[in-house]
Amino acid sequence: MHVETHGRGDRDAPVLILSSGLGGSSAYWVAQLPALTPYFRVITYDHRGTGRTGGTVPENGGITAMADDVLDIADRLDVPHFSLMGHALGGLIGLDLALRAPDRLEKLVLINAWSKADPHSGRCFDVRLELLEKSGVPMFVKAQPLFLYPAIWMADNADRMDAEEAHAIAHFQGADNIRRRIAALRGFDIDAKLWSIPHPCLVIATKDDLLVPYSRSLRLANGLPNAQLHLTDFGGHAVNVVDPVGFNAAVLGFLRVSDHGSS
Repeated sequence: MHVETHGRGDRDAPVLILSSGLGGSSAYWVAQLPALTPYFRVITYDHRGTGRTGGTVPENGGITAMADDVLDIADRLDVPHFSLMGHALGGLIGLDLALRAPDRLEKLVLINAWSKADPHSGRCFDVRLELLEKSGVPMFVKAQPLFLYPAIWMADNADRMDAEEAHAIAHFQGADNIRRRIAALRGFDIDAKLWSIPHPCLVIATKDDLLVPYSRSLRLANGLPNAQLHLTDFGGHAVNVVDPVGFNAAVLGFLRVSDHGSS
């Protein structure tokens, strides 16, 4: 498992693990590291089957197997307790940990995540899988930004889109891994268990997310007993990339406040 540690190295530093979405890359969080590293020991990693970790995703492991990878990383780094920030699939990993390993987890930041996938998201997954099967990897990758970013942001960052496309094709995680990771997203359903997660949670959502309707985040915020909602109009599915300044401020405002209200 490819793991990177950033920021504070002192033993008393609070630990924050960042878990990305379907792409699985630790590089997804590059715009957050400058804001987070002065305050936390930040751990990023490439998910199993992706990036520099490579390998294959277990056929029937689902989100639970991905969450076990996070526990393995924490154990290897001698981290007994940590907070977790997860984007989409990464948020599902955090919710699974909150249910199965509640004593290890301190706080959760859930970005455009869900307790049960919306049928609209299922339609988007169908389209992406059909592109992969019928049109191949280049077209699958070319369509990826449409589900991540607002149109105006893509238009203003055309060179970046071209560079990301070339990189994604060159480092594609493999069709079987994509299928299995999407199957894990679809199979995740803890809707009836949200009430049993006591951890402080920040639920972040954007109204213009094409992939995940923000009603899924409203459900999280309403169902989790100790949740705050940060809802914005603009930012798409990858709001932490599109609006890092606003996003980072919201996250730090949540993570740096203790249970007693002091920072």
